[in-house]
Amino acid sequence: MTGRYFIFKSLYIYYITGNGDIQWCFSQVKGTLEDDVTEGKFDLSDIISCVEFNHDGDLLATGDKGGRVVIFQRDPISKNSIPRRGEYNVYSTFQSHEPEFDYLKSLEIEEKINKIRWLKRKNPAHFLLSTNDKTIKLWKVSERDKRVEGYNTKEENGTIRDPACITALRVPTIKPMELMVEASPRRIFANAHTYHINSISVNSDQETYLSADDLRINLWHLEITDQSFNIVDIKPTNMEELTEVITAAEFHPAECNVLVYSSSKGTIRLCDMRSAALCDQHSKLFEEPEDPTNRSFFSEIISSISDVKLSNSGRYMISRDYLSVKVWDLQMETKPIECYPVHEYLRSKLCSLYENDCIFDKFECCWSGNDSAIMTGSYNNFFRVFDRTTKRDLTLEAARDIAKPKTLLKPRKVCTGGKRKKDEISVDCLDFNKKILHTAWHPSENVVAVAATNNLFLFQDKL
Repeated sequence: MTGRYFIFKSLYIYYITGNGDIQWCFSQVKGTLEDDVTEGKFDLSDIISCVEFNHDGDLLATGDKGGRVVIFQRDPISKNSIPRRGEYNVYSTFQSHEPEFDYLKSLEIEEKINKIRWLKRKNPAHFLLSTNDKTIKLWKVSERDKRVEGYNTKEENGTIRDPACITALRVPTIKPMELMVEASPRRIFANAHTYHINSISVNSDQETYLSADDLRINLWHLEITDQSFNIVDIKPTNMEELTEVITAAEFHPAECNVLVYSSSKGTIRLCDMRSAALCDQHSKLFEEPEDPTNRSFFSEIISSISDVKLSNSGRYMISRDYLSVKVWDLQMETKPIECYPVHEYLRSKLCSLYENDCIFDKFECCWSGNDSAIMTGSYNNFFRVFDRTTKRDLTLEAARDIAKPKTLLKPRKVCTGGKRKKDEISVDCLDFNKKILHTAWHPSENVVAVAATNNLFLFQDKL
């Protein structure tokens, strides 16, 4: 394993039992690591900034603030075992983006990976899109386990041979070699966004994709790097009249003409590219009327939608605001059909959360493979799982300080009153520096990936 990448010292594989308890086991990641980073002592560039499974779940990609992409591959033994286990080993790591400087605007461009999106596999190689604030790159990840020997015009080390020394014709031969995983940039899509890119989404046609910043959404073709088509533009003529920004955007999983994007005003707009090339006029507007009883100084901030995800079936979508996650039916715009409070106990803490800027944290959310459950993150390295069928919810903690194998880890509970039970934690004791912003769910199994600062955790439903 090359490069300076410390954060994946180990993976914790958890098994969620039927009664809600968690039995855990420990799995060491294969690969050479140069250093061990203990919790609280790490380089800020090692903080994980995105997590994404590929379409069959055999690969898991993570990006970090240092511009690096690390890909994990599912262990073949764990995949084929009965019951199947969700253990992943380091497959490839590469530097995707470097820090840049815009001399025209005197602006530093961070190397942090904002989003990673996989393309569906069409050949033995894998393709993924990664983006920082300004530049999107298409990467090809391929394997090489054979090498060619016996060239006529060059030596084995690559130097060109003297033609006078070539006295016979040799037939090159293919010989096996140690497996090598190569990542190479195939396309670079740049200079199309004035503001920071917050979303990319590959279309169901696997030929186009969108990229969204605060005020615009562009449509790209994967084969064309020097031009894109602007399909949404909410920039006002006078920037002093700016009232909202785009926070997330995504294509429909099956209908290549439909996309949705959310805003800082708590609205979601659905656009149909068949009705007009420029989608400034939306086809549907999803907005929940505000409850007057909960109106406060922070209402507009906490109503901002940080993430929106369409379900795998394409019938529903979820939106995450600061305090809750909501399920919407695409056929009903007036209100969400389900609403799950994530950390309602923080409503009384909004003033202090505003002062330490935590109120502006952007939590992501994700669907399970069959759309029956939802997952999103919270503070104190807690993350929440909501079962849409049973309406049961679970709070779990991604923690490194776990004692011994076969230890039962019970779901966590937060106490808001004065007296708390033995296994509860007081809301005043929550660590707001530890937060689960990025989560991903395996497309077909109950295996989830959770990024906790500079650590990656995997959880698996026990069969």
